[in-house]
Amino acid sequence: MKSLKVMGLIFVISMISVPLFAQDPDAVGTDWRPIAAAIVLGVAAHGGALGQGKAISAACQGIARNPGAAGAIRLAMIIGLALIESLVIYALVIAFILVF
Repeated sequence: MKSLKVMGLIFVISMISVPLFAQDPDAVGTDWRPIAAAIVLGVAAHGGALGQGKAISAACQGIARNPGAAGAIRLAMIIGLALIESLVIYALVIAFILVF
């Protein structure tokens, strides 16, 4: 239910902001690229943090249930964390491209 409200809010905000895209960039008077970069980084960091938290939680539970498989679980967790973090770094690169 909460995600439905968030998606509705995002939809309403995106529909309200549509006329801004139809204007001449000089008429608006605001450069939105730094703001867009900040939003991209915020969303990416939030999603990455949630993903890493869930991955670490699942790895800890797996190690607690089967201590014999701790090495394999730890290796898979580290690889997964590296992949999650790489997505956040890609968002950082996109933010730099937007700003500069």
